[in-house]
Amino acid sequence: MADQVEWLLPEVIEHFDSLWIADHFYGFDAKTDPFLEAWTTITWCAARLDGVQLCHHVLGHGYRPPALTAKMAATLQYLSGNRFILGIGAGWRGDEYEAYGYEFPSPKVRFAQLEEVITICRLMWTQDDPSFEGEYYRIDGAAAPPLPEVAPPICIGASGEQIGLRVAARHADIWNTPWRRDIEALRRKCGIVADELERLGRDPAGLEMSTTVERALPTTDSESAEYVEFLASLVDVGIRHFVLDFGNPDSAEPAHRFAEQVIAPLRAG
Repeated sequence: MADQVEWLLPEVIEHFDSLWIADHFYGFDAKTDPFLEAWTTITWCAARLDGVQLCHHVLGHGYRPPALTAKMAATLQYLSGNRFILGIGAGWRGDEYEAYGYEFPSPKVRFAQLEEVITICRLMWTQDDPSFEGEYYRIDGAAAPPLPEVAPPICIGASGEQIGLRVAARHADIWNTPWRRDIEALRRKCGIVADELERLGRDPAGLEMSTTVERALPTTDSESAEYVEFLASLVDVGIRHFVLDFGNPDSAEPAHRFAEQVIAPLRAG
């Protein structure tokens, strides 16, 4: 895994706007598969890369205390020159929580906790002596100097139509949801978020809709053309930002093809 990261960063990253690191402690095929810890890895990337934004995809808020998350985010925002996006969610991988001794309550509780975490983060990023008393978390003078000049944007990862999407509409600067190969389901989710923004009186321009696509890099001109058509269809639904998971390519060539034959025409259009 480290070797794959090594070739990717210097040769390819300049074509992309942001780099996203998954927040899990072990892999999905086997626990012994290499899987790098998310905060350590993104800090390493921040030190090696210039210009690109950095985000987790997405942090499970229950893995770290809220005040620690806020402090780490403020620090990375300072060290990276305001390039950090706080990607965060309610968590979903119950077996991982239990393996590491973390509590894994119901979705309703996890999302209520997430709202308190976001409140704490924004207080700690903007106040010298912040305090907060919630149902699940509290802080009392939890300072996080140096306060970031620019508060990190918050990306909420959520797909649940009853709770998660509405939490994203209330609090997120970016909302991210996985692409499930169902255009109508994605259209419906975008509509729910848009309706909730209207109900809240939020400017729709203040929330960027994003989806994560797991799809291999194209290897031919025709595959690139098909990829362009596919992403354009998601733009028609309302998606304005794509997080792309290409799997584990073993060379930079298909990534360069993607930049030239997919990213460039979509940006030009």
